[in-house]
Amino acid sequence: MVDKKKEHFLAVLMDTRNQCIGIPKISIGSLNANIVHPREVFKEAISSSAASCIFVHNHPSGDPEPSEDDLEITKRLVEAGKILGIEVTDHIIVAKNRFFSFKEKKLI
Repeated sequence: MVDKKKEHFLAVLMDTRNQCIGIPKISIGSLNANIVHPREVFKEAISSSAASCIFVHNHPSGDPEPSEDDLEITKRLVEAGKILGIEVTDHIIVAKNRFFSFKEKKLI
């Protein structure tokens, strides 16, 4: 994903044993933005009977630091996951040779 020119948002879907059961592409955005709605994200998780998920998206700029939009959508996705009973384990932003993990930074 690090060589993509647009933002790509993926979901790593996991079963109750934290085994990957799918990695659907949720959306493709522009150079510096991506429209992600909890409805679209969790539609894939529900149809796959996922117990938990990790979200991953890239920053074509090369800077993995989250934007305000990234912080807000992550908060909304975690809240939606709690309502649906699908744990959001992490949200990872990848960029060139670096990454940012919301869990590692204790933002999830």
